[in-house]
Amino acid sequence: MWSASGSLAAWLWLLLGQGFFWRTDLRLPPRREPEEWPSVCVVVPARDEAAVLPHSLPSLLAQDYPGRAEVFLIDDGSSDGTGRLAQELAQRHGGLPLTVDSPGEPPAGWTGKLWAVRHGIGLARARAPEYLLLTDADIAHGPDSVRELVCAARTGGFDLVSQMARLRVESVWERLVVPAFVYFFAQLYPFRWISVKGARTAAAAGGCVLLRADAAEKARIPDAVRQAVIDDVALAKAVKGSGGHIWLGLAERVDSVRPYPRLHDLWRMVSRSAYAQLRHSPLLLAGTVAGLALVYLVPPVALFVGLASGDAGAAMAGGLAWLLMTATYLPMLRYYRQPLGLAPLLPVTAFLYLLMTVDSAVQHYRGRGAAWKGRTYARPDAAPEQR
Repeated sequence: MWSASGSLAAWLWLLLGQGFFWRTDLRLPPRREPEEWPSVCVVVPARDEAAVLPHSLPSLLAQDYPGRAEVFLIDDGSSDGTGRLAQELAQRHGGLPLTVDSPGEPPAGWTGKLWAVRHGIGLARARAPEYLLLTDADIAHGPDSVRELVCAARTGGFDLVSQMARLRVESVWERLVVPAFVYFFAQLYPFRWISVKGARTAAAAGGCVLLRADAAEKARIPDAVRQAVIDDVALAKAVKGSGGHIWLGLAERVDSVRPYPRLHDLWRMVSRSAYAQLRHSPLLLAGTVAGLALVYLVPPVALFVGLASGDAGAAMAGGLAWLLMTATYLPMLRYYRQPLGLAPLLPVTAFLYLLMTVDSAVQHYRGRGAAWKGRTYARPDAAPEQR
């Protein structure tokens, strides 16, 4: 009864006091076209992305942008011909100018992606752009994506505008896990709090980040976040911490084309960074496991145990908590165009995320934490300082 009551209290707080995180109506803010279009350089770090590049790069090259824009694809030591394929796609499709370059292996204290981003920003600065668009190699953009991002940044006075790309949901496991991934992210970083000046909450979605070049320089991007595994959140915190005004919302026509057909693929996506999110702290891990259990697992257990044992109070509290949980998940399922019948299964998905988080810690202490595409990164305070 006490556990069920605690869970119900937590859900009442989440419903009303956590920035209405469950609402999915936050899209690009009101915007108008500028009289003079600023220049934009698009930086795309890519490592072994030949499988997805034909579905994403042409969408960047085909951007309908009235100002000057060009694309820099930085090949981060690919072994599958990513750089060569990018050049072939540019020759075949035309569109915006494309530069393909490689920075070489990252030095100690840098993640590969951020080393590639640093190289790309360095090349872009020779063109003196007003804006940088940092986007991943698996992200496909609508033809007016750059135009809309620039309009939003100019109209709202934002130094950073980021859109959470719509992830792929085609396989059974994607349908079960992916919408919950965005739901949990929004619960941790309520989007409505992010754009509030002076608020501590800061986050971005790494697949689509439009950043003023002078704000990037002021925040020392990417040098200030060079060791970050969760680089998008670290980038947003650095920009906001240096006085920048930032915004994050859900996308309409910015889509990830990367497939995660098996549970194993999704497991790796989450577990590689989950313990880093907890700052590699056993205490935070224990608190997270306990919190996930109280908020997501107790309600159905209390309902069924209460019904079986005749404890009406526990059953009612557990049932109400589960109902609130289900109701707050429905908007995300609608956004992903998924059957609403998946909403009551959120405790199952939360249990999977609990296991992924524990596995992330286990892999970290085995020396295989934050492993991605052949690289394993040390915790930040274990990496040598760069001067």
